[in-house]
Formats: sequence, C-alpha cells, structure tokens
Amino acid sequence: MKTLCVAISAIALSFPFNPLFAQQRAAAKISASDSRQIATTVVKLLEQGHYSRQKIDGATAQKILDTYLENLDYNRLFFTQEDINDIKQKYGPSMAQDLLVGNVEPAREIYALFKQRVEDRIAKIRVLLKKEYNFKSNRTIALDRKKEPWPANMTEADTLWRDRIEGELLQEKLNKLATEPGPKVVGRRYDQMLKSLEERDDDDVLQTYLNSIALTYDPHSEYLGKSDLESFEINMRLSLTGIGAELRSEDGYAKIARLLPGGPAQMSGKLGVGDRITGVAQGKDNFVDTVDLKLDKVVEMIRGKKGSLVRLQVIPGTAPDPSKRKVVELIRDNVKLTEQEAKAEIIERDLPDGTTQKIGLITLPSFYQDMEKSRTGKSTSRDVAALLKRLQQEGIQALAIDLRRDGGGSLDEAIKMTGLFITQGPVVQVKDANGDIDVLKDRDAGVAYSGPMVVLVNKLSASASEIFAAALQDYGRALIVGDSSTFGKGTVQTMLELGRFMPMLSSSANQAGALKLTVQKFYRVAGGSTQFRGVISDIVLPSLTDSPEFGESALEHALPYDEVEPAPIDLANNRKPLFVDDIRRKSIGRTSQDPVLQDIVQDVKHVNDRVKNNRLSLNEKIRRDELEHETGERDKEKEDEKKAEAQDHDRYYELALADVDKPQLKRLDKDPNSLAAKKAKADGAERSEDELASNDDEEAGNVQADAIKRETVNILSDLIEQTKVPRSAAR
Repeated sequence: MKTLCVAISAIALSFPFNPLFAQQRAAAKISASDSRQIATTVVKLLEQGHYSRQKIDGATAQKILDTYLENLDYNRLFFTQEDINDIKQKYGPSMAQDLLVGNVEPAREIYALFKQRVEDRIAKIRVLLKKEYNFKSNRTIALDRKKEPWPANMTEADTLWRDRIEGELLQEKLNKLATEPGPKVVGRRYDQMLKSLEERDDDDVLQTYLNSIALTYDPHSEYLGKSDLESFEINMRLSLTGIGAELRSEDGYAKIARLLPGGPAQMSGKLGVGDRITGVAQGKDNFVDTVDLKLDKVVEMIRGKKGSLVRLQVIPGTAPDPSKRKVVELIRDNVKLTEQEAKAEIIERDLPDGTTQKIGLITLPSFYQDMEKSRTGKSTSRDVAALLKRLQQEGIQALAIDLRRDGGGSLDEAIKMTGLFITQGPVVQVKDANGDIDVLKDRDAGVAYSGPMVVLVNKLSASASEIFAAALQDYGRALIVGDSSTFGKGTVQTMLELGRFMPMLSSSANQAGALKLTVQKFYRVAGGSTQFRGVISDIVLPSLTDSPEFGESALEHALPYDEVEPAPIDLANNRKPLFVDDIRRKSIGRTSQDPVLQDIVQDVKHVNDRVKNNRLSLNEKIRRDELEHETGERDKEKEDEKKAEAQDHDRYYELALADVDKPQLKRLDKDPNSLAAKKAKADGAERSEDELASNDDEEAGNVQADAIKRETVNILSDLIEQTKVPRSAAR
C-alpha cells in the first residue's frame, strides 16, 4: 500500500509537458549502444509492466509512429501528406522489429527531415513578413490544426503558411498592448523557434521518441530523460520559490497546467489553468517573446529571487480570440504551506420565517499527506476533522466539500477523508494487470459529520478527488454538484528508474532516465471505473470548465471505462435522504432565472461554437466587430454580477486551521483583504482601458466562482428544508 500511495502522490505533483520543448541538455551524451539499450528496456517494461500488457506488433508500431509524427509536428504545419506517406512507406514495415531491438535510427532520420522542413519554412516566412497585407480578405484560418489534415503537398503548404502569417500579423495589430511592429514580433518568434531547433541534439530526439512510445500506451505513461528528471526537481522548487505555477509546452506556448495553492499566481487570481504565456519581463524591463521557446528557458525566465517582480504577457485560456492578451504582474515568493491546507467558511442565511440557516463550506486544494511523518505530519483528514469539529460547534446544518480544481494526492487520505462521513466499509477497489482486485476500506466506525452534504466538483477534479466523490455518491451520502463530470483519471502510475534494469550501461545509471508507468486502475465500490467517464454529477451547474476539451476523454490513447463486481457496502447505516429530483428541479428553476449563471451559459455556448467552427477570420473589420461585441458582453456580465452581489444578504465567515480554537470568526465580507473588498476598491479606482481589458478574464473567473458558490448554498438550503419534512410527506 505504501508504494501505491507514493505513486499517486507523485502523479499529483508532476506536470505534463511536450518533451520536444521541455528539455535541458545533459552534460554527458548518451552513446549509441546505450541509446539502443535504453530503448529496448523501455519497450520491454511497457510490454511486461503496463496495465494493458499490450505487445509490440505491427498495429501498435504504426500507432507509435503516428504519435511520434504528431509530437514533432503537433499542428500539422511542417510535414506534408507526401512526407507522411514516404515516411510510413520507408519505416512502417520494419517499425515493430526496430522497436523490439532498440533501433532508434529511424527516429533520428525522421527528425532530420522534420528539422529540414522547419528550416526551409522559416526561410519562406522571412519573405512573407516583408510583404504588405490589407487585412480585408474574406479568408479564414483554422484556430486549431491538430485535427486538420496535413497539407497535401508543398504548394498547399505555402498557401496555408501565407494565411497563417497574415493571421499572426493581424493578431499583433489587434493587440492593444503591442509596443513593436507586428512583422518584427512575428519574425523574432520564428528566429527563436529556429534557435531552439538548433539547440536540440540526439539525446533530445531519443527522449521525444521514447516518450512517444510510452504515450501510445496511455496519456499518463511517460519517459523522462536525465535532464527532465532534473527539470522536474527545478520546477518543484520553482513552485515553492517563484510564482507557483506548473507549466507545460503546448502548440509552441508555455501553458499553465496547474496553479499551486498558496503561490503568488493562484493568490493573485489573475492567472488560470489554460492561460498561454507569450512573453516574460524582469521587473520593468522589456518583454521577451516566449512563443516557441524551450520550456526550460521560459521556466528559467520566470524563476527568480523572493520579492522580485516578474511580468507575464498571456493569452487567457478562455479568450476566443488569441489576439486578446493581458499583462500580469507578480511578486515572486515562497509558497506558504498554510495556504495549501484545507480551509472553511460559514455562511449564515436569514429566512423569511425569521430563522437563520448556517452552512459550512470546506475547500480542499489537494489530498495532502506528509509521507515521512504519517502519524504526526500534515494530513488532509486530520485537518478536515479539526475544521468539522469547529463547524459543528458553530451549529452548521449542512456542509459542502469544494473539490473544484483538486487534482488529487494521497490515496490513504482519500480513504480516511471518506471515513469521516461514513461508517466503516469499502471505499475504492484497485485492479492490477493480472486482474487481481484489492478492496481498500475505511476501518474506523466513527463518523465526524452525519448531516446534509454536497460535494462540489468540476472537470479539473481528478484522481483522489474522484475516489472521494464516487464513494460518497455510491453510499448515498452526498449530492455531487458542479460540472457534468469530473476529470476521469482512474489510473495509478509508478516511477521506474531505468538504470536499475540496465547493469551493462556504459554511462552512469541516472543517465538512462526513468519511465512513469501505468500499472493499476481504480474502481468505485459500485463497480464502475472512475477512468475515462469520471464521476457524473447529480446536479449540473453552468461552468466554463465543463467542456469536451477538458478531461481524460479528450486525451489520446486514454484507457477505456470498464467495470468490476460491486463491493458489498452498508447502505442502511449511511444512506441519507437526498431528494435528488426535487432539489435538481429547484436548482434548474433558479439557474434559468439567474442572470450571472445564464451569462456563463452563453459564454460556454460561445466558446463551444468557436471550437466547433474552428475558424478565425483574416478580415480586420470582422475581428474588431467581434472584439467589440465581446467587450459589450463582458460589461453586461460585470453589471449582472454587481446586481447579484447587491442582492446577496448572506453573511460569510472565514475559518482557517490556525483559528479553529479562537473564540471569534473573521467576517469575510468585512475583511479589508477579502476578495469582495479588493474588488470594491478596484471598482472605485480609475483604471485605464488596457488595465480594464487585462482584468476582464480574471474577473470573469471570480464571477463564475461566486455564482456557483451561491447556487451551491441554495442547494444546501433546499436540502436542509427537505430534510426537516417527514420522509413520507417528502415523497
């Protein structure tokens, strides 16, 4: 069990990345013989140790080749279909055998062709940047080319790139924050791409290829070279001494994969998951364009001394138009561990009959646990138990556990957390590749809280969060509220250092890197897997994260959903009356009449329409009209939220772990440092048009969070009232 817990914790702390753009050069080079030995070992471990036990055959080899090509040319811009056909004809027939014997020469030769195509293309781009464009055409370009076909031939590729460069120049022209001519900015971007390409060596190619092999098995299996193991440690330190953001490279951008709780980025409220960084500036210096810059270079630029200023230029993840950017100023700092702890609120609501409801809300950033001090160190379940004790002393009548954006953590803590709300019994089932099933149980018969309860989730609630939510749903203990489902990550990984399997390696053992390998799957006590489907909510609320673009089902090669036999559980002593149909009906009625939630519905529809249409106009007037329309929508949303806040007469009190024994609770809406107070101060200050534009998306995120929180309180209020009604009458 200890090994399993460690593996899950590693998952929660790790960050995804595109290996082609996320590597540091190793001091020593891997020899040809060692490359072959490393490749053979990776393939054998995948064949023998991966959960799927998939053997390398002709079909699997072709998928690996496809994955490698996609990793190299992720937007299908540099290769042509003629290139792809030639590559598959030349290397496809022998690919399976090459994989089994560790022959990596095909990967190197394919990469050499890719490099040549990029160099040739950038030479042509320099010519295109010297031309004049009037931006009056009716042509469009694809917003996302990952699902588009490769250009048929070089002539078609030239046409595609002409439109693409015109689009990039228009994007720069529409950028209100632009300080340099568009051709200069775009040209420098491709110069940096070329420089990054020239920095890559054979070891980088090997890592990209081996990672492609692993990713073909499932999206959470990865090969990490020595340099990436070092980068992992650096990024973990960055998260504690920088801005507290984990980055991955995607489509040439450094993209925010996760905001660490308590870090400057998360505390500012100005950055979100999915935001793409386009530039970094030290203090008040000029911005350095980071598009297509190696990820480790971007990370190095963002890192710095505690107390120093770093400025980021970003494209918000929710922005439908990539020309919309904002500047975020952050002061580098240590991530305070206390900010990563569970925390609580009490919401007081006066009812028309003169009575007052008290509702508790516990926010959980992750399922944390000090592995070295399991009995005395930090523990999610111990912290939540302490909060619950104080909340019940305050007389709460209902409780919400907020797991939105909780990416998981310790399996042990997920089980212990579940045990706070149920009597003893099974919590989750774990199955390995041999089909052996282990039923993991809560063995403590005590219950810390037995009242009405909601678990709040979204598409970013993953792993341990899903285990907890699924168990409480299966026991009939809580309503699941939020996005239509959680993320859907129901797999377990273990980290294998390859040097331990290669005694004949001529270079140092740690030069071989490591393989993160998927070895098990999770299953609910009801029998269904949390893999792929996630946990389905009982009541769905509008949310910008509730998109097909988020979640396990959006990832290539994700393992499928399946089921095992249910584990016997004690429903009689755990199931609570949840009145799902009645409460859902009331929530739908409120949501349909709530202007803020309906604004979110329209935002979701707008984003989904843009994704589905996947086209971006090259006409300046059309684009400006779209931006003006979007600005009008944002102004309306802000006005709707202002009215909603004015009509919110609930009282909010903060409860931190450090305050559980203090006699007086802090009133959130009276706290000068609260979000509401800061927002009021900002609304009263004069701000420039650019500053207002820069704050649009962070305010939109806060608006959504506040609106969903208010409706969650409404749902709990209904649940309190329904629970008071005799069960026979309620039916």
